[in-house]
Amino acid sequence: MFADLQRFLTFLEEKGELVRIREPIRPELEISALADIVVKRGGPALLFENVEGSEMPVVIGLYGTRRRTAWALGVEDLDELGDRVRALLDVKLGGGLFGLASNLPKLKDLGTLPPKRVRRAPVQERVLRGEEVDLGRLPVLTCWPKDGGPFVTLPLVITRDPLHGDVNVGMYRMQVYDRNTTGMHWQRHKTGARHLQSAKEAGVKLPVAVALGGDPALTYAATAPIPPIPGVNEYALTGWLRGRRIELVKAATVDLEVPAQAEIVLEGYVDPEEAWRVEGPFGDHTGFYTLEDLYPTFHVTAVTMRRAPVYPATIVGRPPMEDAYLIEASERLFLAPAQLILPEIRDYHMPPAGIAHNLVNVVIQKAFPGHAYKVANGLLGLGQMMFAKVLLVSDDRNVPPQDHAGFWRHVLTRARPGIDQQFAKGPIDVLDHASRAWSYGSKLILDGTTKHPEEGAGEPWTPGPPVADEDLPFHGEIEAQHQSGDGFWFITTRKRRAEQGRHLGEWAARQNAARGVRWIAVLDHDTDPADFEECIWTMLNNIDPERDVQTIDDAVGGPTWVADGTPKMRSEGFDRDWPEKIRMDPEVDAAVRTTFADLVASLDAEPGRIAGALEAPAEDAEETPDR
Repeated sequence: MFADLQRFLTFLEEKGELVRIREPIRPELEISALADIVVKRGGPALLFENVEGSEMPVVIGLYGTRRRTAWALGVEDLDELGDRVRALLDVKLGGGLFGLASNLPKLKDLGTLPPKRVRRAPVQERVLRGEEVDLGRLPVLTCWPKDGGPFVTLPLVITRDPLHGDVNVGMYRMQVYDRNTTGMHWQRHKTGARHLQSAKEAGVKLPVAVALGGDPALTYAATAPIPPIPGVNEYALTGWLRGRRIELVKAATVDLEVPAQAEIVLEGYVDPEEAWRVEGPFGDHTGFYTLEDLYPTFHVTAVTMRRAPVYPATIVGRPPMEDAYLIEASERLFLAPAQLILPEIRDYHMPPAGIAHNLVNVVIQKAFPGHAYKVANGLLGLGQMMFAKVLLVSDDRNVPPQDHAGFWRHVLTRARPGIDQQFAKGPIDVLDHASRAWSYGSKLILDGTTKHPEEGAGEPWTPGPPVADEDLPFHGEIEAQHQSGDGFWFITTRKRRAEQGRHLGEWAARQNAARGVRWIAVLDHDTDPADFEECIWTMLNNIDPERDVQTIDDAVGGPTWVADGTPKMRSEGFDRDWPEKIRMDPEVDAAVRTTFADLVASLDAEPGRIAGALEAPAEDAEETPDR
């Protein structure tokens, strides 16, 4: 449907989902400040045509709503992705290896549209080599005030394993250091890191190409957790989504093939023998800054591009951001394959507050005692689901997993503290700042299913009524608090001593206000206790569940969970630095709100929709090339 980015932009503009911005704007903070405002209100994609310091326009927010993400993937609704995969498979054959093996030939159909090789490509209309290479000519964004510099945020990083030959297209942020070098954020669990290790074993430099733009479905595919199926990679998945083969062309200076319809391609190498370089900080998708760390360096030896390219970008930060819709696309796409192994799964969802890995809501068809744990532990063994931190399991199909607050409430009424829970240890996302060790920590499963007699069946627990904030008990270490009557009591504190969060939670559990409360969370002072989404986001980011979630058996209202979601201190045995939450510079935020007041006002007047273009396209504007 969209061979390239610019055709997708034309489509979005025709649908009223793209606004052209002609006022001058800086790539340092200003673009991301406006984009953050717009995406959190469900607004349009933004095409900045007058970016200071660059001749290239910048587009951001392409995947900023569920509908635009669906269009990017060639469907009207993301649920259609699951329907298409389900049409390939027979999930009734049974679970486990039998179900997977029986359907493997059908799953291979995802690779029946491999890429098509071409000799000429729009992305090679201009070729810059050697001294001509200057990354400063690209409008690379500095997204947040404490970022270590400008970062390429929507790259398609292409590598081929020197030993095994498999090709990977991944999305790894790239900090621009100077005119021809960037960082390469290959985390230890990622395919790019494996390819670099193979290059080290082979004694060669690893050729790398980085595409910007192209088919919007390929940009999504670079984020997708593709299962290890022979013949299925990001190019093949894009072909299957599109119903046509993606075009590749040989790179100009490295032995790789690149998307022919991309806007820009950076070509170069990573030397596995070169000392790693400091990268970061970076305002990450967790909503916190990822602190400085060491990563490989990408040396750019050539840049190819269209005659008039558009630079695509995204920002990540406090949810919801547009990455939430890319995550939902993967969730819908891979539901049916998950059901091949775990056919009891009716549905699942990863709410934005869980920033992909921290929270998974699962609805199952329960058949026997312990079924919730069987499914949850099975999910923890499936690909990137291994990073999940908290899994909530229900068997009530009337409470959809997409209803974030409702699903939590439902699970808490059927999960008994200290009984219907299970802790486990395993891999944790390297970006998780609260885990007991780097990339290693614990998980928590809450069984909110209807209990069988063997599990100690009983009546569902009923939450008590809300308590007005001013009527909640006073404690000198409390900054603010809120008890909403849905089983939660959120408390915020300015942490000054070891175990303060734990002790404050234990104190609260023994107050009369805890009657009718099932979950008490103590959070940092910068959290609004009346904002459920913010509280859950903060709590999940700040806990290692086995360490920080306890059951208070003698709580006033009966056994109650207490979660210490405060920052951890070295005096508590935590040996890493604690990152800050991401915030935009208030002066920059105020400036863009003033400059683009009409756009912001239109979003506030009709949330989720753009009331009209900020500025209609000029009638005499030149046609954008290559659309």
